[in-house]
Amino acid sequence: MDLNYQIVRSAKRKRLTITVERDRSIIVHAPEGATDEAIRKVVETKRQWLFDKVNHAQKYQDRPHAPGKEVVNGESVPYLGREYLIEIAETKSGGVEFSRRFLIPAAQQAKRRKVLKEWYVNRATETILPRVIRHARELGVEFGEVKIVDNRYRWGSCTIKDNVNFNWRLIKAPMFVIDYVIVHELAHLMETNHTPRFWNIVRAKAPSTEKAKTWLKEHGQVLEDEL
Repeated sequence: MDLNYQIVRSAKRKRLTITVERDRSIIVHAPEGATDEAIRKVVETKRQWLFDKVNHAQKYQDRPHAPGKEVVNGESVPYLGREYLIEIAETKSGGVEFSRRFLIPAAQQAKRRKVLKEWYVNRATETILPRVIRHARELGVEFGEVKIVDNRYRWGSCTIKDNVNFNWRLIKAPMFVIDYVIVHELAHLMETNHTPRFWNIVRAKAPSTEKAKTWLKEHGQVLEDEL
């Protein structure tokens, strides 16, 4: 089987690592001086592991709704780990409001999905960014920038410039999952790879790590949907 992979080189990186994204793409993170041939040899040594990863079925549970929900009365959408009903109704602000249910003005009918996504992004910014600052302070690490991004196949990432990014879709997940993802990315500022030391740091700061990893495996598809 041919293995197609993308190489991302960095002057700051000292060791080569390989990751398989949830869209089954293979990313090789390599030091700047690593040659294509040297990378190819390393990839070859991981061939069976990569083959198993690429062909492994996602362990997602069956869903009560088909992908691609309609923003209509009676439909429900997730927020912080729970499902809430949508109601098409006028609001004081003229925009999306939340009060134990999502209120979406009829005037926004033509762009209901867009305004609901914007609401999610705003809530993610308000909720996640302060928690990143708090967890970083408690871990004793410093980051460059923190951003909420639109990345369908990654919950979070840590860049070579020590910036941390988080997927806006995380706001649909329970808070213990959000905290796990935040700690996971911040721990990479202390330990680049997923070594035993890395996981010790994560588990010490996020005691619900295993529970969060299981939740993401079982419900990750719900987060990946646009709504």
